[in-house]
Amino acid sequence: MDKLTPEQINEALKSLPGWFYKDGSIRKVFKTKSYPATMGFVTSLGGICQKMNHHPDYVIMKYKEVEVSFSTHSAGGITQKDIEVAEELEKVPV
Repeated sequence: MDKLTPEQINEALKSLPGWFYKDGSIRKVFKTKSYPATMGFVTSLGGICQKMNHHPDYVIMKYKEVEVSFSTHSAGGITQKDIEVAEELEKVPV
């Protein structure tokens, strides 16, 4: 996949609330209602990413916060695949 330009990344992120570009990745901090909700979200995230064959870096920051970041390592930056998986994650209830 072709790497997106900074302009293309910024344009794509306009439709993804809370997502931002930093250090070569697109990122979002998801806030949940409880620790069980956090773990459920991480499980859902894993299923979606496995299905799409595109795996994130993520950190459980606090018991009710998960930071997710994507980049396409083989392309050396952000590709349309990163945007597509972010769009899918937006459909997951937190």
